[in-house]
Amino acid sequence: MGKIEMKARHLDRMLTDSTSTHSASYQHAFEHLAASHRGRHATDILPLLRGAAEESLLEFTPADLREQAEAISTGRPYVLRVRVL
Repeated sequence: MGKIEMKARHLDRMLTDSTSTHSASYQHAFEHLAASHRGRHATDILPLLRGAAEESLLEFTPADLREQAEAISTGRPYVLRVRVL
Protein backbone atom coordinates (compact mmCIF):
# COMPACT_ATOMS: atom_id res chain seq x y z
CA MET A 1 0.00 0.00 0.00
CA GLY A 2 1.34 3.38 -0.96
CA LYS A 3 1.00 6.75 0.73
CA ILE A 4 1.19 10.26 -0.62
CA GLU A 5 0.59 13.68 0.91
CA MET A 6 -0.71 16.66 -1.01
CA LYS A 7 -2.39 19.96 -0.50
CA ALA A 8 -6.13 20.08 -1.13
CA ARG A 9 -5.67 22.46 -4.05
CA HIS A 10 -3.56 19.82 -5.83
CA LEU A 11 -5.97 16.91 -5.40
CA ASP A 12 -6.97 17.24 -9.06
CA ARG A 13 -3.49 16.02 -10.00
CA MET A 14 -4.38 12.68 -8.46
CA LEU A 15 -8.05 12.21 -9.25
CA THR A 16 -10.06 12.55 -12.42
CA ASP A 17 -12.23 15.63 -11.97
CA SER A 18 -14.27 17.07 -14.80
CA THR A 19 -14.09 20.56 -13.26
CA SER A 20 -10.30 20.57 -13.06
CA THR A 21 -8.11 22.69 -15.28
CA HIS A 22 -5.23 20.24 -14.75
CA SER A 23 -5.13 18.10 -17.87
CA ALA A 24 -3.34 14.99 -16.62
CA SER A 25 -4.76 13.12 -13.65
CA TYR A 26 -2.74 10.25 -12.30
CA GLN A 27 -5.91 8.22 -11.74
CA HIS A 28 -6.69 8.30 -15.46
CA ALA A 29 -3.14 7.29 -16.41
CA PHE A 30 -3.09 4.47 -13.85
CA GLU A 31 -6.45 3.13 -15.06
CA HIS A 32 -5.26 3.21 -18.67
CA LEU A 33 -2.05 1.35 -17.83
CA ALA A 34 -3.93 -1.19 -15.70
CA ALA A 35 -6.20 -1.97 -18.65
CA SER A 36 -3.52 -2.02 -21.34
CA HIS A 37 -0.46 -3.46 -19.56
CA ARG A 38 -1.80 -6.26 -17.36
CA GLY A 39 0.47 -9.27 -17.67
CA ARG A 40 3.48 -7.31 -18.88
CA HIS A 41 6.66 -7.15 -16.84
CA ALA A 42 6.70 -4.55 -14.08
CA THR A 43 10.01 -3.24 -15.45
CA ASP A 44 8.17 -2.28 -18.66
CA ILE A 45 5.39 -0.52 -16.73
CA LEU A 46 7.60 1.36 -14.26
CA PRO A 47 8.89 4.08 -16.64
CA LEU A 48 5.35 4.70 -17.87
CA LEU A 49 4.12 5.20 -14.30
CA ARG A 50 7.08 7.44 -13.54
CA GLY A 51 6.25 9.55 -16.57
CA ALA A 52 2.57 9.76 -15.59
CA ALA A 53 3.55 10.85 -12.07
CA GLU A 54 5.89 13.52 -13.44
CA GLU A 55 3.24 14.76 -15.87
CA SER A 56 0.73 14.96 -13.03
CA LEU A 57 3.34 16.73 -10.85
CA LEU A 58 3.15 14.04 -8.15
CA GLU A 59 6.04 12.77 -6.09
CA PHE A 60 5.83 9.02 -5.47
CA THR A 61 8.72 7.16 -3.93
CA PRO A 62 10.51 4.67 -6.17
CA ALA A 63 9.16 1.89 -3.92
CA ASP A 64 5.57 3.10 -4.42
CA LEU A 65 6.00 3.16 -8.18
CA ARG A 66 7.46 -0.37 -8.13
CA GLU A 67 4.48 -1.59 -6.07
CA GLN A 68 2.08 0.04 -8.50
CA ALA A 69 3.85 -1.52 -11.48
CA GLU A 70 3.69 -4.96 -9.82
CA ALA A 71 -0.02 -4.49 -9.13
CA ILE A 72 -0.69 -3.61 -12.76
CA SER A 73 1.44 -6.50 -13.98
CA THR A 74 -0.32 -9.07 -11.81
CA GLY A 75 -3.79 -7.54 -11.96
CA ARG A 76 -4.11 -7.27 -8.20
CA PRO A 77 -5.70 -4.23 -6.54
CA TYR A 78 -3.47 -1.41 -5.38
CA VAL A 79 -4.41 0.67 -2.34
CA LEU A 80 -3.12 4.22 -2.13
CA ARG A 81 -3.68 6.38 0.92
CA VAL A 82 -3.87 10.08 0.13
CA ARG A 83 -3.38 12.47 3.01
CA VAL A 84 -4.75 15.90 2.20
CA LEU A 85 -2.93 18.70 4.01
